[in-house]
Amino acid sequence: MHHGRLRAIASMLTAVLAFSGMDTLLKLLSASYAPMQVATLRGACAIPFMLAPIIMTRSWHALIPRRWYMHLLRGALQVVVLGGFILAVRELSLANAYAVFLSAPLIVTALSVPMLKERTEPANWVAIAVGLGGVCIMLRPSVSGLATLGSLAALVAAFGYALGGITLRMLTRTDTTASVVLWTISTMTVLAGLIAAPHWVPIHPEHYRWLVGLGALAAVGSYLLAEAFRYAPASVVAPLEYTALLWGIVIDRVIWHVLPSARVCWGGAVVISSGLYLIWRERTHLARELAAPSWQPPP
Repeated sequence: MHHGRLRAIASMLTAVLAFSGMDTLLKLLSASYAPMQVATLRGACAIPFMLAPIIMTRSWHALIPRRWYMHLLRGALQVVVLGGFILAVRELSLANAYAVFLSAPLIVTALSVPMLKERTEPANWVAIAVGLGGVCIMLRPSVSGLATLGSLAALVAAFGYALGGITLRMLTRTDTTASVVLWTISTMTVLAGLIAAPHWVPIHPEHYRWLVGLGALAAVGSYLLAEAFRYAPASVVAPLEYTALLWGIVIDRVIWHVLPSARVCWGGAVVISSGLYLIWRERTHLARELAAPSWQPPP
């Protein structure tokens, strides 16, 4: 069990790094194409990378879905997530978009109790509330601050992502990682493509290299994300997504030469601290379970 959780943590941290690189390309592409077209291109470019290991190993049986309706639901949620998030990064800096989107792991942890029947102690609920307070600090809790198009799009994407994380945890109980990842992205690509078709714009030749990178990073990130949720409860791996804020700050500085405001830094520190506290609580609980002597009936 302990080895599995360490594997899940490493998978999630690497997935966040891959997705941060992917989000950078999404922001660059969003300057030239509509959000749904970018989402379609993201999915279409990722599918070949995901099929490659299946073709090489001829493990086609791994793609057979056991609960196809859940794959369709998760694909539809991905349309909401990607469409909303791409719109958010087009309007906001990466760090600011992440600041709003970081409410998603908190929602996943909260929803894991009623939907996945996972246990969360009262102290964890306090940490979730504090983390959401940190998100509010970064949002500047005022009517004007919450009403911006980018912030609203990020909030919609965060809620969709949280529901997608819960369905992912449900699917990995019965379906393979390859099946979950491929069918979700295939469904998302078809649905987003139908929405984008009436206003499709020809692809600029100089953007093809970005699309290749987009597909590779999406495939790697999606696979590692599914692996993380397979080997550990959502309450363990979800808080690790807070490291995306650190990558967002670095990328904003290097590429767009901007830095987040002091409010974003303070709020981000609160959110990350809440996530780290949840991880510490989970590890402490696991250590107590391993140290507790097993009960045996008297002779």
